Amino acid sequence: MIRTIGVTTLLLLGLLSATTASAAGQVSEQRFYSEQLGRDYPYTLYLPAGYAVSNQAYPVVYLLHGSFGSESDWAQKGRLRRTADRLIRLGVIPPAVIVMPGSQSWWIDGHNEPARSAFLQELVPHIEENWHVVPKREWRGVAGLSAGGFGAVNFALSYPGLFGAAAAFSPASYHPLPPDNSSAWRHPAFVRDGEFDTALWERTNYTAHLDGYLSQELVVPLYLTAGGRDRLNAVHYARLLERALEPHQLGQVHMDVLPGGHTWRVWRASLPRGLDFMFRHLQGPVPIETEDARVEDPEPTPPAVSG
Repeated sequence: MIRTIGVTTLLLLGLLSATTASAAGQVSEQRFYSEQLGRDYPYTLYLPAGYAVSNQAYPVVYLLHGSFGSESDWAQKGRLRRTADRLIRLGVIPPAVIVMPGSQSWWIDGHNEPARSAFLQELVPHIEENWHVVPKREWRGVAGLSAGGFGAVNFALSYPGLFGAAAAFSPASYHPLPPDNSSAWRHPAFVRDGEFDTALWERTNYTAHLDGYLSQELVVPLYLTAGGRDRLNAVHYARLLERALEPHQLGQVHMDVLPGGHTWRVWRASLPRGLDFMFRHLQGPVPIETEDARVEDPEPTPPAVSG
C-alpha cells in the first residue's frame, strides 16, 4: 500500500511538473539592424506560454534596464520569466509580450548614441511588425529601473498618446541635478569633452516634459517604487515626481517605499507590483482575426526629439 501511494504521488508530481513546464513563457535574445545606431539593436523577448498557437495579439510592455546595464539584466538578474509566468498563471496579469531592449545611453539622444530616436522610431515599429502585439496605446506599457525609470517616465510624459500605463522603480529622475554619487556624472550619454553636460540633463529630465504633459488631457497612470535605504535618495526624488503629477491624475499615480536600497532586491520586488498596477489600465489579448493586429495605430509613433 505504501509503495502504491508512493508511485501515485510520483506520477502526480511528474504530471504537475510537466504542466508547469508547458505553461512557462519563452525568453530569447533578438536583434535587428538599426539605422539610427549604425549597428544591431539587441533586445531580450519574453513570449507567454502558448504564444505560437494562440492566434491572439497581446499587450506589450517595454522594460528598460539601468545605467551601464544591458538587455539581459531583467531576464538574468530580475527573474523576469519566473515573475511573469507566476503572475499570468495566477491571473494577476493577462498573457503579455515583454520587450527588454538594450541601450548604451540613458534612453535619450545623448552624446554617445541616439537611444531615444532608436527606441521610438525603430524598436517600437519593429516589435509591432514582427510580433503579435496590438499596436495601440491601450495595449502598450513602459517601465524601468533607475536610469530605465528615468527613461520610462520621460517616454510616458513626452508621448502620453503612445503608452497606456507606466512604472518606474527607483527612477533616476533627479531634480534639479543628479546627486554626486549618481553614475550620470560619468556616463557617456551626458559627458562631452570630459565634462557633464548640465544643459542636456535639463533638456532630457522629466521636468522638461512636465508642462506639456500637464497641459493636455491624456493621463498615463504611473506606479513608483523606491527603497527606503536608497543611497541616491530615490524616495525623495520619486516623491517630487508624485507630487507634480497627482493634481493632474488624482488616484492614478501611486508610490510604494520598499525595504532595501538601490539594488536588485528592491527591483525584483517592484516588478510584480508594477506589472499588476499597469495591467489594471492596459487591455489583454484579443483574437487576431477580430482585432486585425496590423491596423495602424491612430496615433503613429512620433518622431524623436533631439537632445
